[in-house]
Amino acid sequence: MSETATTPKRRKKVEQTAEPVPRQEVVVHLPLSELHPMPDAPYGVRDDEAMRSTARSIKENGVLSPAIVRPRADGGYEIIAGNRRKHGAELADLATMPCIVRNLDDNEAIIQMVDSNFQREDVLPSERAKAYKMRLEATKRRGARTDLTSPNVSAKFRSDDEIGQEAGVSGDTVRNYISLTQLVPELMQMVDEKKIALTPAYQLASLSPKEQELLLETIDSEQATPSLSQAQRMKKLSQSGELNEDTMLAIMLEQKKPESWNLTIPMDKVKKYFPRSYTPQRMEETIFKLLEAWQKKRQRDQSR
Repeated sequence: MSETATTPKRRKKVEQTAEPVPRQEVVVHLPLSELHPMPDAPYGVRDDEAMRSTARSIKENGVLSPAIVRPRADGGYEIIAGNRRKHGAELADLATMPCIVRNLDDNEAIIQMVDSNFQREDVLPSERAKAYKMRLEATKRRGARTDLTSPNVSAKFRSDDEIGQEAGVSGDTVRNYISLTQLVPELMQMVDEKKIALTPAYQLASLSPKEQELLLETIDSEQATPSLSQAQRMKKLSQSGELNEDTMLAIMLEQKKPESWNLTIPMDKVKKYFPRSYTPQRMEETIFKLLEAWQKKRQRDQSR
């Protein structure tokens, strides 16, 4: 009688403790020669001071955070997250580095690769633009909600809004960055080099490739880049079919709002171009004569 009464209690206790054990990921050290970047990965690896600092840290302490990799069909492993760590390990003369191997399909790999770099501050605009686009396309392929025409956005987020939430930015920011992928390479490089600001770049991305090539010629001849206001007017004229060489040049020749700034040239950089007998006043006169000759040359070139 007592055994019959206690048996259900024992069974209940066993059932309560039988919880699933979380899967433990194993860190393995893999040869650097077997680690390869993802095809079309948006993030570049630059040999700058930050990389040299990373290499010094790895040389002293090793690679502290394992890379995330997946097996490649051709052998070896594809790096999902950790390209900079791998390059730092190479500079530190290491043969292997710690990695976590995951079996991911292409879409999962892209999503994890982009997400792992969301918070980096050294990402170029071109890299961020390509990454957001790859992330959006991978999300769509996985069957995420992508109703781009739904009027009730608050009830059903667009995929780019969801990506923005995960990245800590607005959906508009994601859409603006993705639009930059429409820029021709030369203009995109100017954005990366901060010669063109992001806000006008978003407007210029709507121009056709032919119009962008025309803009490059105008930038070269005028030695100036468009402001936000100028870029907005170019976009509007492009949409109405009125943007051409004349209208673009007219916009670029407009005076931008004057800025209050002073130009100071260190004397030690100027003196080496003049005879030792030249006074500062004579140097200044010569500089302005040279500038006037340069301006006349530019005007002749434009008239041709």
